[in-house]
Amino acid sequence: QVRLAESGGGLVQAGGSLRLSCAASGRTFGSGGMAWFRQAPGKEREFISAIRWTDSRTYYADSVKGRFTISRDNAENTLYLQMNSLEPEDTALYYCAATARQLYWNRGYEYWGQGIQVTVSS
Repeated sequence: QVRLAESGGGLVQAGGSLRLSCAASGRTFGSGGMAWFRQAPGKEREFISAIRWTDSRTYYADSVKGRFTISRDNAENTLYLQMNSLEPEDTALYYCAATARQLYWNRGYEYWGQGIQVTVSS
């Protein structure tokens, strides 16, 4: 059974930084990849960033480009999201997602974590 477990969320002041982690267990994701999404209250889920497992190629949403960095540790089967220059608008529930199928960057993920709260105060 595949399990994705996020950690590292919390409360931070605007301008601060946080690093999210997502530990994957139950399988590896071969030619697929992993991603981060977020959902703020009253809004739809939003794609943030993804990384392809084979070559570490990455893709970012315009809203986080230059501030957030996605990375992975193959040996630990763990995904990271370094978030810098955080803004109150980044407040949301952040989800880790994974796919073992062909990676379409912002869609098509069959595995999801439970989510972790990130709150940025002004």
